[in-house]
Amino acid sequence: MAIAVAAFLIVLGIIASEKMHRTNVALFGAAIVVLFVGDFSQAEAIEAIDFNTIGLLTGMMILVYLTQQTGVYDYLAIRAGQLSGGHSFAVTMSLAGITALLSAFLDNLTTILLIVPITFLLADALDIEAVPLLIIEVIASNIGGTATLIGDPPNIIIAGATGLSFNAFIVNLAPIVVVTFAAVVPLLYFFFRRRLHVEEKDRRAMMELDALASIRDSAELRRTGPVLILTVLAFFAHQALHIEPATVALTGAAVGLLVTKIDIEQVLSHIEWPTLFFFVALFVMVGALEATGAVGHVTDAVKDVTGGNRTAELIGITWVAAAGSAMVDNIPFTTAMIPVVKELQQAAGATGDDAYWWSLALGACFGGNATMIAAAANVAAIGMAERAGTPIGFMTFLRIGLPATILSIALATAYIAIRYILI
Repeated sequence: MAIAVAAFLIVLGIIASEKMHRTNVALFGAAIVVLFVGDFSQAEAIEAIDFNTIGLLTGMMILVYLTQQTGVYDYLAIRAGQLSGGHSFAVTMSLAGITALLSAFLDNLTTILLIVPITFLLADALDIEAVPLLIIEVIASNIGGTATLIGDPPNIIIAGATGLSFNAFIVNLAPIVVVTFAAVVPLLYFFFRRRLHVEEKDRRAMMELDALASIRDSAELRRTGPVLILTVLAFFAHQALHIEPATVALTGAAVGLLVTKIDIEQVLSHIEWPTLFFFVALFVMVGALEATGAVGHVTDAVKDVTGGNRTAELIGITWVAAAGSAMVDNIPFTTAMIPVVKELQQAAGATGDDAYWWSLALGACFGGNATMIAAAANVAAIGMAERAGTPIGFMTFLRIGLPATILSIALATAYIAIRYILI
């Protein structure tokens, strides 16, 4: 356990220092835990990797690249800027709103993969910085994804463990999601407003652009566009079809590669390989923390601190889930918290009290905004930004994500107290 914890903390510290590339450090950390953690074999390391996330990322990266070559994202970026009048506040809120909405009914990782290329093009057209918009979109995606069963991986994990329905998630989580979005996103815009200021000449230039002229290859768009649309639609129905998101994405990518005229070597060379390997390494290191009981010690501490008091348990679950997700990643931490929450319910004689699960969902999903490694959507956006030549540092994200998370969790705490404790 000491080796697993030390390796993870050292890797996290080096990533935060930005002295080395995060993927290089993470891969070395993963190698250390496999080599020296006695209770963690190579087979267990492979089992710890969430191939659903890896497959989803890979498939969508391929589809996004194929459609990006047609110029369709240029068209969408120009139309988004024109519909918002080219005004920075309207542009920011529309991008954040679309991101949050799509994250709720698609999923936040897929949404980020789709929205980031549009954001870069729109920022370039308006001559503003893309990084503030990307950070706002990531935070909006994690907030919006909290609203539904399919929006954020922690909710999917909770639903699988409890059988809670799609409607139950919306009824219990959507109200606080709307409030949190309305409170957090305008504050983020206010913080970045100087970096998002649009000059009048750039606004006028945006309004005068011919969006249709940005379509560079209409024939390729007719081939690959329908594949992307059908893939997105399949995400909405993947649960009813009993198909995992990775299968949907990879099937879409396979079909896209069959119909495209772009050479496969060119496509594969544009996959965000550093991001994928960072995920692999992160999953392995967290798997070692779980296998050695380190994560279990953190979650067991909740039981000791709360002492069986329902109010303390609900609030404790929320804040511990947020803190754990920020440091580890909300997918494995939610998995580790499931048995703890069940035990807390049983000990309190409240097996049917779903408030415990809503507390976990809010803590894990909102906690995903704290650091660049706290959620899959964050890592994907950071990787795409780096490839585009506008890297976002660990501390840069932390300075924005942590305050946004604290505000979100504070609002969630008030919501839990009002809806599930006081009433």
